[in-house]
Amino acid sequence: MYAGRTVFSQLVDHLPMRRFQTLVQRYRGDYKNRGFTCRDQLLAMIFAQLTRCESLRDIHAAFAAQPTLRYHLGISAPVRRSTLRDANEKRDARIFEDFAKLLIVEARTLCAGEPMGVDIDATVYAFDSTTISLCFELFPWAKFRRRKAGIKLHTLIDLRGNIPSFILVSTAKTHDVLALDDLPVEPGAFYLLDKGYIDYKRLYTLHLSGAFFVTRVKDNAKYRVVASRPVEKETGLRCDQSIRLTGTKTSALYPQTLRRVKFRDPQTGDGYEFLTNNFLLPALVIAQLYKQRWQVELFFKWIKQHLRIKSFYGTSPNAVRVQIWTAITAYVLLAIVRKCMGLPQDLYSMTQILRLHLFAKTPVLSLFYETPEENRDSQSSNQLSLFE
Repeated sequence: MYAGRTVFSQLVDHLPMRRFQTLVQRYRGDYKNRGFTCRDQLLAMIFAQLTRCESLRDIHAAFAAQPTLRYHLGISAPVRRSTLRDANEKRDARIFEDFAKLLIVEARTLCAGEPMGVDIDATVYAFDSTTISLCFELFPWAKFRRRKAGIKLHTLIDLRGNIPSFILVSTAKTHDVLALDDLPVEPGAFYLLDKGYIDYKRLYTLHLSGAFFVTRVKDNAKYRVVASRPVEKETGLRCDQSIRLTGTKTSALYPQTLRRVKFRDPQTGDGYEFLTNNFLLPALVIAQLYKQRWQVELFFKWIKQHLRIKSFYGTSPNAVRVQIWTAITAYVLLAIVRKCMGLPQDLYSMTQILRLHLFAKTPVLSLFYETPEENRDSQSSNQLSLFE
């Protein structure tokens, strides 16, 4: 509801704040609080993400420039540099992590009917990781190499709506394949994996769980063909085979039959070899599925370009996690607002528009739809003309 409220406060209406307060009580986030609550911290961090504030000084300056509007933004206490710094350092990051996960469930429910690049009924996930480089002197706890530091975001994207359904934050030295051990497995779902995740023991565990995977064949893979099916080569397919691994170790780690699909892109001429445990889908659909794995790369590119996730306001592990999870909250909030309001713009256009109008007291919908000319004329009919 508008009622003369700021754009930011209208966005906040889509956050389940009662459930957030439940998390605050669970982790005693407001214990011995002196005014600046966890709710204030959450809203200040989301505001900083949407406006891409460079530092704590920028956040303070943004609120200090509009002191009378702070209350209308839904923040009860002044946002000072030291106050926000201490809150990010000391308050349990699990409050913001669990809240982001609650929003993710809501967003996935809203986007359950969204189309994706391949027309199949199953849920399709793309899994990958991205590394965020850090200064070793400021973040020694995230040591990566001799004089380098960094963290990794291992992310599982639901391709219906491109919503992150699972995120694991680790140091950069953690091998990607280890993240498969924490991956939530949904029977019947498809998991699109880069060939860097090929670990036959873990893939076999995924297979035994009733899930399907599509990945690339390693260059040094040893196998024998046990069956071959005809393909339509004009579609780009080159072969559709059933294979068994013949390596000394790999044959024991994955004792079942696998499917190998070879495909050459008719547009680029690039060749690909795919490996999957699904024998029901057409071979061309397997190739089309793997192409959708690129969506997780686009997600990483988007959050790095449009949210504050490459540089941090604090240097402790807790402060870094708070900022990461509030960035995810901001992303999912935009997806929820877009879906609930039926906005035609993509998330990039939304962020560009909202960034300039968070302090404005105007209905959110009016920012995304042009006012018809007849409405403009009726609104200005009572205004005197300067030259009449």
